[in-house]
Amino acid sequence: MSDLTSAITGYWDAAAPTFDEEPDHGLRADRTRAAWDRRLRAWTPAQPADVLDVGCGTGSLSMLLAAAGHRVTGVDVAPRMIEQARAKLSSAGFAGRFLVGDAAAPPTGDDRFDVVLCRHLVWTLPDPQAALREWAGRLRPSGRLVLVEGRWREAGQPYVEGAGSLPWNGGLGAADLAAAVRPLVADLRVEPLGDDADLWGGPVHDERYAIIAYA
Repeated sequence: MSDLTSAITGYWDAAAPTFDEEPDHGLRADRTRAAWDRRLRAWTPAQPADVLDVGCGTGSLSMLLAAAGHRVTGVDVAPRMIEQARAKLSSAGFAGRFLVGDAAAPPTGDDRFDVVLCRHLVWTLPDPQAALREWAGRLRPSGRLVLVEGRWREAGQPYVEGAGSLPWNGGLGAADLAAAVRPLVADLRVEPLGDDADLWGGPVHDERYAIIAYA
């Protein structure tokens, strides 16, 4: 493990106890939870599907997916995040498989998925282009890659030492991410999300969007 990867793991492990205090992380407010549930149902198949949630954090989106009837596998580099995800789904009576590992190379062997979901992760990755290729390669025929990302105005905030070397530190705009994804898939669409305040627990002023890409 490189020093940068170790620092990133430590950062998110330390963030785990308070992570869900952010409205769009914990989804504790009814309106915020309902807003994400509506989006996820629109982005995923109507019938039960195998979903890989990379960079799953404390499992808030994983739980919505499980509640919708999907079979969820979550991966996160931070062990404390995974502990919370397991506890969250278990306490709610939902099943889910949660693995500690590199979201850019999920430790799921030869498993293939109907959906690979990633939210607010690519900016943290040392090699995001390689991660995109890996995720696209985990899809079944006609599978979907769902990326919820943005260009964060908060990019100047301290993160970890060495974060300035991350290719997409601070996030990136929809046009740039779509250009990176397009060669890997058959089709994609971009869905703006910044004007839906319910998703974030209030108004936001930076670029936020989803890319829904089809294998």
